[in-house]
Amino acid sequence: MGKIACANVLSDLYAMGVANCDNMLMIVGIPFKMTDLERDVVVAQMMKGFRDEAAAGGTEVTGGDTNFSEWCLVGGTATAVVKSEEVVLPYNAEVGDVLVLTKPLGTQNATFAYQWYQEGGEKWEKLSSVITAEEVQYAYFMAVQSMTRLNRTGASLMRRHHAHGATDITGFGLLGHANNLAKHQKQPVSFIINKLPIMCGMAAVERAINNRFMLLSGRGIETSGGLLIAMPKEESSQFCRSIKEIDGVEAWIIGHVVEGDRTASLDQDIEIIDVR
Repeated sequence: MGKIACANVLSDLYAMGVANCDNMLMIVGIPFKMTDLERDVVVAQMMKGFRDEAAAGGTEVTGGDTNFSEWCLVGGTATAVVKSEEVVLPYNAEVGDVLVLTKPLGTQNATFAYQWYQEGGEKWEKLSSVITAEEVQYAYFMAVQSMTRLNRTGASLMRRHHAHGATDITGFGLLGHANNLAKHQKQPVSFIINKLPIMCGMAAVERAINNRFMLLSGRGIETSGGLLIAMPKEESSQFCRSIKEIDGVEAWIIGHVVEGDRTASLDQDIEIIDVR
């Protein structure tokens, strides 16, 4: 939880092409109902995970705030001092650009499917007709690896490949964040998404639960998701190859930028990519 929270915080910098963070603060909420033992174990591990992830990103936590809360909370802030020319501003997409996504979708489905598998009962019985226990465990492992993986490599490559704008994908889902990015563009453009890279088995899970999480319509909630980047078509293939070479994972060209009214939408013939 601490690692995921830290990665999510840092992505706000990474989405602007800023790969080096100068300082982080950590904010922690300790539940009133936690026993002293639970607090000493759980909160300590959570804070350690946050600090470890910050160190992996080449930065450190220098302070923050801790308070009692109704829930177990962890978050923070990330700051960097950079020259203006080192920032990729998010509003310069051009007609002819393509859209690149650096992490697969489906973290919400994977975590809930794993929870239902552990609990057994009616929900798991429904899912077990479309996915095996081994596949659920694999997807959950993939989701955790994805959520804890920093978007730092993507950030470091954005300026080199002349990116025209980006956002990180989190609570509003792919389409929600794409719409938010599109409506702030200088030029009257629209984003058309024609591919959805989804963690293995999670499209089948989504259909089995009657599209409860809206994953297949591009609105599934993500936690610490990837970067959605608008960049010149001629730069995109090398960008994806560089992600693969450095991080050992795929990135996908999932759409394109057309003349329009500053909106984002899914293509009628959307392609689902089963990511393994």
